[in-house]
Amino acid sequence: MPSVKPTGIHLDFGIFDSVEWSEERAADIYENRLELAEFADRNDFYAFHLVEHHTTPLCIAPSPGIFLSAIAQRTSRIRIGPLGFLLPFHNPLRLYHEICMLDHLCQGRLELGFARGVVPMEAERFGLPGEEERRDMMREALEVLLYGFNNETLDFEGKYYNYSGIKLWLKPYQDPYPPLWYPTANIEMIPWVAEAGMNTCGIIEPSREYKEHYDLYKRIWAENKDNPGRINGHVAEPKIGMARPVYVADTDDEALNRARQAHKVWRSHIGFLFDQAGITIEPLERLSDFDEQISEETFIVGSPQTVADKIVRTVEDCGINYFNGLFTFGDFTHQEVMRSVELFANEVMPAFR
Repeated sequence: MPSVKPTGIHLDFGIFDSVEWSEERAADIYENRLELAEFADRNDFYAFHLVEHHTTPLCIAPSPGIFLSAIAQRTSRIRIGPLGFLLPFHNPLRLYHEICMLDHLCQGRLELGFARGVVPMEAERFGLPGEEERRDMMREALEVLLYGFNNETLDFEGKYYNYSGIKLWLKPYQDPYPPLWYPTANIEMIPWVAEAGMNTCGIIEPSREYKEHYDLYKRIWAENKDNPGRINGHVAEPKIGMARPVYVADTDDEALNRARQAHKVWRSHIGFLFDQAGITIEPLERLSDFDEQISEETFIVGSPQTVADKIVRTVEDCGINYFNGLFTFGDFTHQEVMRSVELFANEVMPAFR
């Protein structure tokens, strides 16, 4: 029987992953992640979310659709999805077909996350413009995708993308299309996300900084939830989530001692492109301090009871209904990750049902 006290809170849980580089062969890293996905499938995790990054040790699975299609064949229940596809990095017509294929390969378990790409060095290497123009490209690419999902022929005229009279032989498995996700730390984007009723997720920022975001989201969503024109209107109850690195061990000391080293390696990966370019940004400076991350509870590390208590405070601080665990980060071995996620699934998750 689980030893963690019931919390009285209902929460859904997901897996969040970037597939970091290590000294292992890529084939072995991929296989380990597939085994993690199989475990999550058997143990009632809601979804496996995969980020997209390029030319960085933070991510050696820069084609989310390929990796998620492999997960689809090794699982049967868990939902899968990019969080998200970097839309300016893709031709939207090609991506449209990839999304439809993936939704059929997983038989309607796809969650469709998208973003513009926040790392300027990645965008520059793909010949893409600056941040604001990438945001415009992202929105226009989304319009192309939605037009395709809702029509038999693609006729679209925009600033960046133009298509005329293209017969679309492929549609998503889900009607009208997979649930939409947009992760953001920018409060200026919240009204757009909330009005559409899109699922959203914060990533490793302090919970107190998200309270204003999510209070605003809930207010705007409540005002618009009966609007039949919402682009995510087929989702009745949007997920409002937070992603956190998680490491669970039998005791707090054991977890903290091991996670400290893993954090150091993870920080070198997440900041690689910025460090290489000699660029200092405040979020990375903050993430460099492991003790601050533990104090802020942006890293959820400890025994099962300690981890559950920290998740409760995260819910209370910002009002999430979804928790996304980054269980594989830094230099954790596959055995350490599986032991951590087993403790999480067997001890922590039952306290939130």
